[in-house]
Amino acid sequence: MKLKKFLLLFFLCTSFRVSNAQYLELSPEKAPLNWFNLDYLENGVRGISTERAYRDFLNGKTSKSVLVAIIDSGVDINHEDLKDNIWVNTKEIPNNGVDDDNNGYIDDINGWDFLGGKDGTDVSRETMEVTREYARLKKIYQYIQDISSLSPAMKVEYELYKKYKARYEAKVQELQEQGPFVIKLYEKYIDSKLILSTFLKVKDISKEDLAKITTKEPEEIRKAKRVFELLEQIGQDEEKLKEAYEYYDAQFKFGINLSFNPRTIVGDDVDNINDRDYGNNEVKGPDARHGTHVAGIVAANRNNSLGIAGVASNVKIMAIRAVPEGDERDKDVSNAIRYAVDNGAKIINMSFGKSVSPQKQAVDDAVRYAQSKGVLLIHAAGNENENIDISDNYPSKKFDDGKQADNWLEVGATSWMQPPSAVAEFSNYGHKTVDVFAPGVDLKSTVVGSQYEDLSGTSMAAPVVTGLAALLMSYYPDFDFRKIKQIILNSSIKLNKLKVSQPGTGELVDFSLLSSSGGIVNAYEAVKMAEEELKFWTKK
Repeated sequence: MKLKKFLLLFFLCTSFRVSNAQYLELSPEKAPLNWFNLDYLENGVRGISTERAYRDFLNGKTSKSVLVAIIDSGVDINHEDLKDNIWVNTKEIPNNGVDDDNNGYIDDINGWDFLGGKDGTDVSRETMEVTREYARLKKIYQYIQDISSLSPAMKVEYELYKKYKARYEAKVQELQEQGPFVIKLYEKYIDSKLILSTFLKVKDISKEDLAKITTKEPEEIRKAKRVFELLEQIGQDEEKLKEAYEYYDAQFKFGINLSFNPRTIVGDDVDNINDRDYGNNEVKGPDARHGTHVAGIVAANRNNSLGIAGVASNVKIMAIRAVPEGDERDKDVSNAIRYAVDNGAKIINMSFGKSVSPQKQAVDDAVRYAQSKGVLLIHAAGNENENIDISDNYPSKKFDDGKQADNWLEVGATSWMQPPSAVAEFSNYGHKTVDVFAPGVDLKSTVVGSQYEDLSGTSMAAPVVTGLAALLMSYYPDFDFRKIKQIILNSSIKLNKLKVSQPGTGELVDFSLLSSSGGIVNAYEAVKMAEEELKFWTKK
């Protein structure tokens, strides 16, 4: 799952903002609560005007419930702000050990876990796909000197072996250049925190506490203080440092580990793409933080006084677990899409991705199947600050035969800050490949245990668009997925000639060059356009 490349440089630079004289308002130091639902004219941040749309157009209107599938790491279906909006498979009798609805999945009450074993255990960590493919091909080709004797098919595989070998070694080098420093810094920080907490007799160490430590204190105390000062100088805190530490630690232990293979937990034939009789019904999994956050952006209860408000007001969430910490497998993605379609989902959110797709044809076939059934797929563009017109990024709306999926929206992330920082610095982009942008920085949403947290990523931007699509389908049920997609793109706010920092390079470019629509989704404008379309067809 390509989520965290932006962490690789977090400790090398401090956060900064470039001022722009043509904008009078200043970016607040912290994202306003619920900013992704707010309106630029009324609130000064480029949310998608959800609250304005409900107030000005949808107040008093009836809506139809829409089923949205979240293919992700898992969803905490008991979260206080989600539990009333979780899909229940009424055709299945809970916990009787029988496939009552004959859909191939026993006791799938709220969805399915394609990473689970029949004994109830789950895959939590996985390698990167390039690691898996390099390990597979290395066994066959590492000692090949003369390729002239190879069959045409093996020659193709040999070229893939060389390609994946280079990518794998580049990733290892990248991790080794930065990872040990982060790991050592975090371990040093934890040691220093213990030393200072004991010395100062406090649990949480403040700036005032640090100021009490003078040059007269023992060297051990002064060294511990300097670690805290270093973290402050680079504009980071314990939470961000811990997140980076966990990322690198997992990459070394699992991501690039050529011998790591947790798939025995599932017990399926991972190479048989037609095998679908595997998994279990435990949709939360061992780490549902990411998937729960995504679900909340789409459908956190708008009618209670708790937590946050999701974009869509009349949605049921189908939880499908197929994304571990690491790269998801094509087989699981394909089966997850088919499960969602076969069980009635009208929209599928896919906040995951990777750079290698060995079973791409199977995923393409599933996407085509979803399209044939009228299901809209919404996919996060990724967080590698790359141009995915030229960089590999899967799954993709582009098929191997050159055609493209009509039922696909690729989403980049915007920030709550003013230009030139309006585009998330981590977001992928692409004038041909990315369809539209949406809020994706510092979005507060639901996490495990009825808690709430600010997270950033195109993983957060995609469910904003999913929520908007669900809103439109809910209030305009006669519109098919093509019409919904058309409205979302055509109604997006076009920021023509607006200069923003291009992710990865920092070069000032026209925002319109970063996606095919050149816009940021907007619920107010989308509903307004839907109303106009409805009037037109009613007259006709």
